Amino acid sequence: MVTDQQVRRLMKLRQSGLPLAVSAAKAGMDEKTARKYLRHGRLPSQCLPERTWRTRDDPFQEVWEEVRELLGREPGLQAKTVFAHLQRQYPGRFADGQLRTLQRHVRVWRALEGPPREVFFAQRHDPGRLCQSDFTDLSALGVTLAGQPFPHLLYHFVLTYSNWETGTVCFSESFESLSAGLQNALGKLGRVPAAHQTDRLTAAVHKVGHPDEFTMRYRALLGHYGLEGRKSQAHQPHENGDVEQRHHRLRQALDQALMLRGSRAFATRLEYEAFLEGEFDLANAGRRARLADELAVMHALPARRLDDMKRERVRVGLGSTIRVARNTYSVPSRLRGEQVEVRIFAEVIEVWFAQRRLAVLPRLRGTAKHAIQYRHIIDWLVRKPGAFGHYRYREDLFPTTHFRLAYDQLGQAMPSRADREYLAILQLAARESELGVDAALQVLLARGTPVTAAEVKTLLGKDRTPAAVPAVEVEAPDLGAYDTLCYGEEVAPWAAG
Repeated sequence: MVTDQQVRRLMKLRQSGLPLAVSAAKAGMDEKTARKYLRHGRLPSQCLPERTWRTRDDPFQEVWEEVRELLGREPGLQAKTVFAHLQRQYPGRFADGQLRTLQRHVRVWRALEGPPREVFFAQRHDPGRLCQSDFTDLSALGVTLAGQPFPHLLYHFVLTYSNWETGTVCFSESFESLSAGLQNALGKLGRVPAAHQTDRLTAAVHKVGHPDEFTMRYRALLGHYGLEGRKSQAHQPHENGDVEQRHHRLRQALDQALMLRGSRAFATRLEYEAFLEGEFDLANAGRRARLADELAVMHALPARRLDDMKRERVRVGLGSTIRVARNTYSVPSRLRGEQVEVRIFAEVIEVWFAQRRLAVLPRLRGTAKHAIQYRHIIDWLVRKPGAFGHYRYREDLFPTTHFRLAYDQLGQAMPSRADREYLAILQLAARESELGVDAALQVLLARGTPVTAAEVKTLLGKDRTPAAVPAVEVEAPDLGAYDTLCYGEEVAPWAAG
């Protein structure tokens, strides 16, 4: 049988001017065969007839009409689902290994007879026209800070023309995170594109049917920077495709970079953010030429940056708590009944009263949560110890594990006085030192000594015994050393005598 390689050699020899007989002999074929392939101008593999027959019987031939009826009624059915249905209808007839055959049949049916598929239309991106942003979860990277897991999100910003990108670490898809991330990105870019597109973030986009397209705060943010607002349609993430694709590639790149680093542990958040910044700079290094095209047509940043926070006026309740963004926080009890201003940032909330900042509290993630600080209410709990047993937020009043263990021991040793004794210990932590009380409790629990406020106070007193001050003797300085330093060994004439 003549091979494709022989025919290629024949054609090459003929092009060099050799006679047909010589060319055929050198190619290893008969002269008539050589003339045939030269006349057709095709390789042997191209002359084979198209196979239209099956090499084995089709196991689904007899049930195919039933399968077509199923697919015609419900085109979204998967071949695996149909196969399981056939196995139930015809027990013992279809082996598991025949699933792949049915999948091929279904794929061919979809291509030839199935419903039209959704078409995605490639878009032309103009320099400086559009930026996209979205949040992506980086918790799966397994990053730790000071030995503790660091679950977090990233606000991800991308220019669609050059793919220049940057990001800001955050912990929720709140408007404050959106505002801070977008303004950080524009500040780093140094210019402002024409339009900004997001998916249907509740922090920026109203629900379908609302008379306004965007929320008031988001409109104000866009207006401040002169950005045209855009949004993707519901359940159509591909419309925000540039940033969605960059999410995938960024997570891959960060995972690989952490592998090369040899560790996913960082000492501080600043160190981790510096690592992210380095990866963004590395990714953007090859985009400088296209970025320059974008910067040339973008408009300038405004003179100032907007505040990344929301202000609310709330009244402090009877329990010395405030309700902010559907979460509960405690504040100093002296504010009970007063109306305070709360400034809500992406990661903290500030409590202001009479133009003074009285508290900075970590912002809770999610809703229906609470953060009660025992220092805010301990003095009144000591006066009302009976309220502690069924206090709604009691679990927040155990600062460390040792406090919880101490309370449990008190409950066993003195059930009638456990609450009162524990609150006295907690008051010591508020007035003296939480760290010192925690250490004292650890010692008492390790010894098996009964835990009481008096014992804790005794241990705190011992820790505060001042150490003996060592005696320090300082020799009188040799003033001649100064003269030697300035004038060498000779003493200045005016200093003689």
